[in-house]
Amino acid sequence: MRAIWLTVLLLAFSGSAAAVERVVSLAPSLSEIVVELGSADLLVGVLDAGERPVELKGLPSVGRYGQLDMERLLSLQPDLLLLWPGSVGPAQREQLKRLNIPTYVAEPHDFQQLTAQIEAIAARLGRPERGAALATGLRQRLADLRQRYRRDQPLRVFYQVWDRPLYTIGGGQIISDALQVCGARNVFDEQTLPAPQVSVEAVLQRNPEMILVSDQTQLDAWKTWPQVAAVKQGQLRLVTDKGLERPSGQMIEATARLCQLIAPDR
Repeated sequence: MRAIWLTVLLLAFSGSAAAVERVVSLAPSLSEIVVELGSADLLVGVLDAGERPVELKGLPSVGRYGQLDMERLLSLQPDLLLLWPGSVGPAQREQLKRLNIPTYVAEPHDFQQLTAQIEAIAARLGRPERGAALATGLRQRLADLRQRYRRDQPLRVFYQVWDRPLYTIGGGQIISDALQVCGARNVFDEQTLPAPQVSVEAVLQRNPEMILVSDQTQLDAWKTWPQVAAVKQGQLRLVTDKGLERPSGQMIEATARLCQLIAPDR
């Protein structure tokens, strides 16, 4: 174990004009971005959470969400870590800092940040032209969606994450920006937490025109509140697309599907 730590520290301090060759991704969304950049060949390990892209099926695992296997990570001798802060606990994040392994931290709160981070990751991988091409295409797709689904008065939407207790998304969560692309507005966009807990009473007070939930039980529960505009107008929708939960390039197409769900007539 000591030899592994010494090796990693030597790599970290050895100057780093050398091209990146050994990348460990500590979030599924970041692994997905590397694949989208055509750079899966640089990955030597990934953090697991859900199904992997087919290009990464045989890669070593460095643990699961919130449970990083530090010894396994060090054995892979990475020269770059891609980190989503929430995927690793605070104590292990501090351990990683002390190792001085070059690290890129990504936590986009909107699509502008996401596309910029895709370009930045591509640059760190030594493949900036791929990042520029991918980001340009994504920005154009987003512009087209914004134009197609634009409304003079945004549709008021309650996006439910969980029901017991009741959780939603805050204004700084990237899904909130996805709603804006679709001509909608998160009724809790003033909340600063990514996933604030709210009360049924608070939802009723905001009187959303559409409610988005993830399963049929949650959808049926809202039918007991017929005074809510969304219930009155039959605007309860099931969102089962897991692509919205992974801020990578594919999230733009997941947003296109969300827009179609919200406004099928467009």
